[in-house]
Amino acid sequence: MTAAQQEGHASGTRAAVRLAGVEKTFPVRGGPPTVALSGIDLDIRPGEFVSLIGPSGCGKSTLLRIVGDLIAPTAGTVEVNGKPAHQARLDRDYGMVFQAPVLFDWRTVEGNVRLPLEVMRFSRGERDRRVREMLDLVELGGFLSHYPHQLSGGMQQRVAIARALAFQPALLLMDEPFGALDEMTRERLNAEVLRIWGQTGTTVIFVTHSIPEAVFLSTRVVVMSARPGRITNVVDIDLPQPRTEQTRETERYFEFVTEVRESLRGRVSASPARARAEGGIG
Repeated sequence: MTAAQQEGHASGTRAAVRLAGVEKTFPVRGGPPTVALSGIDLDIRPGEFVSLIGPSGCGKSTLLRIVGDLIAPTAGTVEVNGKPAHQARLDRDYGMVFQAPVLFDWRTVEGNVRLPLEVMRFSRGERDRRVREMLDLVELGGFLSHYPHQLSGGMQQRVAIARALAFQPALLLMDEPFGALDEMTRERLNAEVLRIWGQTGTTVIFVTHSIPEAVFLSTRVVVMSARPGRITNVVDIDLPQPRTEQTRETERYFEFVTEVRESLRGRVSASPARARAEGGIG
């Protein structure tokens, strides 16, 4: 974690994201409405990496879209960087990566990554530099002139990740971006995203179904219940930074994996990792 991130945590600065009493209900024709989210209260500090995890259909992606002002909550308030989520979106505070790459078929790989930089009027030299840097990062530097239909699904998703990171947004929203990738590429991109996060101080909200991935990436893991989605536990992940492949082999890492898994099963208790942190073991 960067010094700026540590300072932000210690000083109690304004939340990067604040959710208060958020609920979401979807109408159903000819039947009772579907309650997707209920009573969501959560503050995310500047520079945090927070993962949302829970059973399929619990509302993780719905919550991410509410933060990103793609859908409105039925009740409650959402603030991003001290302003309403809608204003934050207008101010381009967000970078977004979703399960589907959402690339423009008529643009090359380079053109897709360049698009937000053009919209934000970066200089040509800066656009060129950032496009190359991001495509090298996701190991697609040799595919600048290819079109999306010429790429595999996993490669398309890596282009989407590069595009979202290109303008270094204050808040990065990621909805299972690595789900289509093979395990080795997924782990490598986990490490690269952490490196970028550490360098830039970007706040990240990350949706995943993978407990090991959530533990490896996060400063906190937010555990959600089955629908209607509620926050049932928040697990602080105090594994040392920077995290490496060796991190995945440590006893403490496995203890946090177990704690998150038990939380998903509704068994919130003092895990070995938590007990050590509180001085109860060793």
